[in-house]
This record gives sequence, C-alpha cells and structure tokens, in this order.
Amino acid sequence: MAKMNAETAELTQSGFLGTVPFARTLGVAFDDIDFGRAVMRLADRPEHHDHLASPHAGALFTLAESAAGAVVLGSFGDQLGRAFPVVVSVEARYDRSAVGDVTAEAVLARPREEILAELDEGRNPEIPLDVELRDGGGVVGRVRVTSTLRLQSR
Repeated sequence: MAKMNAETAELTQSGFLGTVPFARTLGVAFDDIDFGRAVMRLADRPEHHDHLASPHAGALFTLAESAAGAVVLGSFGDQLGRAFPVVVSVEARYDRSAVGDVTAEAVLARPREEILAELDEGRNPEIPLDVELRDGGGVVGRVRVTSTLRLQSR
C-alpha cells in the first residue's frame, strides 16, 4: 500500500475527530497516521486518573479504540459510500499501571485486499486491529479490536 500523503492524513485526522466527540472530550490526539497504522496520544491529566493515580482503564480503552478506528477510517474511507465501520468486539489486557502520557499504536492485522474482496462479495468483512498501549517505560497493555464494514441498505 502506498504511503498516505499529507492531505489524506489531515482529512483522516479531522474526519475522525469531527465524528467521534468522546475522543475529542478526552483530548485524544494524533501522533502519526498512515494506511494500516495509526498512533494516538492521551496526555496525562488528573481528571483521567483512577484510584491509583494512573490513567483510568476506560481512558486507555478509549485511546486504543480511537487508534483502531482511525486505522479503519484511513484504510477504508474510500468505501464509506457503500459501507460504514462498526466495532463488533474488543479484547483488552492491561499489564501494568501507566505513568504519564500514553500512546496507542494500532495496526491492521489483515490485508486490505482480502477485506475488500469480502465486501465486494456482499459480505460484512471482519477487520482485526492490534493495538499496543505504551507509556515512557514501555508497553502497558494490548488490545484487539475487531470491526466490520457493514454494507449500506440498498
């Protein structure tokens, strides 16, 4: 897949943040975006903390799900006329408490071409995305988000 140009990256970022108010509410921001990959950041803010004074699991979940959603939008935005993305399942593992700012790096875990072939066959393809959550000390958790492209009603 070709590298995402700056204009497409900006459209993906603004489109995502324009349609996901909760991500904006938390202050989730983009660090990097490309076809099949996104890195997003959640700044360390006391209002995001849990009882351990670290980022709340719900905030980390939102960060991970947002990065996965950005990958779907960036990789399949050209299909929005015939299908819309929907999360169908999430599996999260938190390995340790995060400290400070946290990033989520999401990657498409299946070739785009396979997903598009299923969509062309009239199916709602599964889109697996692997997300790593990291703070300054390394990995704090891993999330598997499975989305689909649901065909528009005809």
